[in-house]
Amino acid sequence: MGERGARLVVAIDLKKKPWEQKQRLHNRWHPDIPPVAAVTAGELFRVEMVDFSGGAITQNHAAHDVKYLDPSIVSSYFTLSMVPPARRLVVPIDLKKKPWEQNPPLHNRWHPHIPHVATVNTGQVFRVEMVDWTGGAIKDDHSALDVKFLDLSTVHYLSGPIRIVDNEGIPAKPGDLLAVEICNLGPLPGDEWGFTATFDRENGGGFLTDHFPYATKAIWYFEGIYAHSPQIPGVRFPGLTHPGIIGTAPSMELLNIWNERERDVEENGIKSFKLCEVLHSRPLANLPSTKGCLLGKIEKGTAEWEKIAKEAARTIPGRENGGNCDIKNLSRGAKVYLPVFVEGANLSSGDMHFSQGDGEVSFCGAIEMSGFLELKCEIIRGGMKEYLTPMGPTPLHVNPIFEIGPVEPRFSEWLVFEGISVDESGRQHYLDASVAYKRAVLNAIDYISKFGYSKEQVYLLLSCIPCEGRISGIVDAPNAVATLAIPTAIFDQDIRPKNNKIPVGPRLVRKPDVFKCTYDGNLPITRNPSVTP
Repeated sequence: MGERGARLVVAIDLKKKPWEQKQRLHNRWHPDIPPVAAVTAGELFRVEMVDFSGGAITQNHAAHDVKYLDPSIVSSYFTLSMVPPARRLVVPIDLKKKPWEQNPPLHNRWHPHIPHVATVNTGQVFRVEMVDWTGGAIKDDHSALDVKFLDLSTVHYLSGPIRIVDNEGIPAKPGDLLAVEICNLGPLPGDEWGFTATFDRENGGGFLTDHFPYATKAIWYFEGIYAHSPQIPGVRFPGLTHPGIIGTAPSMELLNIWNERERDVEENGIKSFKLCEVLHSRPLANLPSTKGCLLGKIEKGTAEWEKIAKEAARTIPGRENGGNCDIKNLSRGAKVYLPVFVEGANLSSGDMHFSQGDGEVSFCGAIEMSGFLELKCEIIRGGMKEYLTPMGPTPLHVNPIFEIGPVEPRFSEWLVFEGISVDESGRQHYLDASVAYKRAVLNAIDYISKFGYSKEQVYLLLSCIPCEGRISGIVDAPNAVATLAIPTAIFDQDIRPKNNKIPVGPRLVRKPDVFKCTYDGNLPITRNPSVTP
């Protein structure tokens, strides 16, 4: 659609001197200096710059370059910032290739025997690039059919594993903690767009799939830190970019624990189609499957591949190793303290999000994108025993600790919607936080739709804006209380309740709508008789 990336109008070759650049630089102001490029108003464009000295200040361990710098040449070769030192790229992504064609190869399962693709030292800043979680299956087009028929056996595509060693070459050991700092992150250059979607009820569903059983899709375009969507007009907001998945490899013992307990809940769990008798979500667990399995360097068709594919855990839920935690605040400056279960830790990441709301309620619900992480790791020897208390029968039943970074959007005004553990039929549930959060989301959807939006637009919006979900009360029987706080500044109109009625006019007619498919199944649909159609 021609809106994916910023056009590069001034390129810099760091191997060349300032006066050798293809597009000439300048260090004076004068009206007759000719332009090197032309851009159109409203067009997003990219300008690269050398540092203010034109590379005269080096990374050596002396100050002679500063002492003898010629001040007549600086200030500058026009620039506003220093060019950062190069990061070691350990997992590159070629956007022209399929996930299974990448070099090094990707993987979409957790298993201790998936070989590492790179080794990095503690203290070293390194860069990992990632495809979106579907591996490019969702397109920037005018249809939601790609969402409706997505093969969910293939997701998530992860970059790694990455082996972590200390500066003496000693790898991380089981029982250590791996401290992973997110130094920088963002969309892959040239691919600055993303998508939010709901799955068909017969293929993935989602939190409100009984209300929204059909596949939908909205495309988002990025302008620096901001996102906007032609399918959800009147909304623009800064993203809190983060990886949905970051985790270490499980040991065989932990993998067996996962598979045993998840198989038990799938085979012996609630037989009713409705989870908690309210939430229409199936399956109860995503068990190991060879279908769609990608195991990195292990070649499909070999005996080793067949064995590991039957054991390897799906990446859908978060677990003891971190994994798919979808914590929206893990942005620049954040740290993740991951337990180490295998030698080298075997760190993997993926499922990059430009922005996400708490709960990611539509399931394909963040602004999904391809992206990169720049990371730095430290090893805390014996850190699992020192800092993590097992909540289960073995020392492996631990969970990571997450340290939120200092950089995030600032919002000062919020509209908060409450939900209690009473379902749409009026039935009371006992301290059920899932039912309460469902009510809060439904309340928000119905309210915001009064301002010219379809309910599908609002459902996708609440999944990807940086809204704040809370369990506000979990002890006052019989009602759990959940809340959903929405920043009002993201809208181009005032959505607060007022004395006068909601205004009616062209500004409130939100067209076009999200891309939508038909629902062809026959599962029951939940309709609240009291809300507006």
